Amino acid sequence: MFETLSDRLTTVFSSLRSKGRLSEADINATAREIRVALLEADVALPVVKDFIAQIKERAQGAEVSQALNPAQQVVKIVNEELVNILGGETRRIRFAKNPPTVIMLAGLQGAGKTTLAGKLARWLKTEGHAPLLVAADLQRPNAVQQLQVVGERAGVPVFAPEPGSGVGDPVEVSRRSIDQARHAQHDIVIIDTAGRLGVDAEMMRQASDIRDAVSPDDILFVVDAMIGQDAVTTAQAFLDGVGFDGVVLTKLDGDARGGAALSVRHITGRPIMFASTGEKLEDFSVFHPDRMAGRILDMGDVLTLIEQAEQAFDAEQAEKMTSKFASGQDFTLEDFLEQMMMIRKLGPIGNLLGMMPGMGQVRDQISQIDDKDLDRVAAIIRSMTPQERSEPKIINGSRRARIAKGSGVQVGEVSSLVTRFFDAQKMMRQMAGGMGLPGMPGARKTNKKAVKAAKKKGKQRSGDPRKRAAGKEAQPQQALPPMDGLPPGLGGGQLPPGFQMPDLGNLPGRKKK
Repeated sequence: MFETLSDRLTTVFSSLRSKGRLSEADINATAREIRVALLEADVALPVVKDFIAQIKERAQGAEVSQALNPAQQVVKIVNEELVNILGGETRRIRFAKNPPTVIMLAGLQGAGKTTLAGKLARWLKTEGHAPLLVAADLQRPNAVQQLQVVGERAGVPVFAPEPGSGVGDPVEVSRRSIDQARHAQHDIVIIDTAGRLGVDAEMMRQASDIRDAVSPDDILFVVDAMIGQDAVTTAQAFLDGVGFDGVVLTKLDGDARGGAALSVRHITGRPIMFASTGEKLEDFSVFHPDRMAGRILDMGDVLTLIEQAEQAFDAEQAEKMTSKFASGQDFTLEDFLEQMMMIRKLGPIGNLLGMMPGMGQVRDQISQIDDKDLDRVAAIIRSMTPQERSEPKIINGSRRARIAKGSGVQVGEVSSLVTRFFDAQKMMRQMAGGMGLPGMPGARKTNKKAVKAAKKKGKQRSGDPRKRAAGKEAQPQQALPPMDGLPPGLGGGQLPPGFQMPDLGNLPGRKKK
């Protein structure tokens, strides 16, 4: 969603880096380019004005003029101001002192509240909580059934005493859900309320009644990040009518301009707490302003990548693999398949690479990466026998033809995979060998006997008398005696003639004992 904005800002900063000193005209031109980029990204005009004014004020001060690298300092200022617009610090859920903690979702119809309720419940479950979903959207047809399906997929129970589709009182359902949560020992209640196609008095009144009935600890306003400037208008209307404590952005994986994310927090003063980046229940994360600013400025988001890896990778399996390599055992195709499947759990390869710094410059190449290539590789390896996976050297022409037929690929693809695997195996051997560094696990040990024998043997003598004579002439001068007070290797007696230390005892005025 922020690709266009990111490309524009990257272009602006690349032109700055060629200048060793920034004049006032350079700063004004840069501010103008940033203003155009933000307006094209559908950021609200009041937000753009405040943002540009803050950048110009800081860029024209001593903070940039006295910097060793003014261009980098301007990038730093833009990054910090972007973080401030997005909320500054990460906002967490306020948990009640006496459970259950009540979270109420509000927003327009079609913003993705019901799906988001399931995503939030699943995320809270992975954090060690016991959430309960409440079907309080009794107006939209099949909204209750949709929440039940989402809850089943997330592994979270759903409290739905009314069939919905216009039947039942949502305020009474919300009130009864608190008693049900206490009885069933759920520490968090997530209430999915009804939405409308537009802001109207009836929807506001119903949401206010539910708020008064359950006294939620957090009211989250769910906003579709693809609706542009209207998101700010809707958020302000909800803030005035119902009030909310945080914002949740949905559909951040869309290709629409993402100015709403930069505008809602600044206009309403409420922080963005969560972000939904896909259709799956796993595509949900806490919103970190500093990380989002890093993505927009093409600085990457390595912390999120590490967190995803920690969740997807099996610690026991990784430790087993490490000990295997440290013991000197070979890297097999079975290990290769396991590693590939662990990476596959992280999500699309393009998304992973997009979190690396500087990847915005090769975005077109990353978009061409097809995750189905990994599936084809997995099919090829699974078409091999256990012996072939552990000993790939035995895979001859006839075996390759059989594997290709079993996996539905060409023989050339099997040969290419085997060749690439041997390269990977060689690299893993080097890593297991400590890359030749002493002290590393599996590093090659020095043969002390061979070293002693070489020292005893001394320098070999040439059989050619001319070479022996030339060797005598080229012999270095005899080493000087070591100087007192200097450590070995610094004094060591290796100074050439003319560079000896002077005799300090012969200085004039020094009394001889």
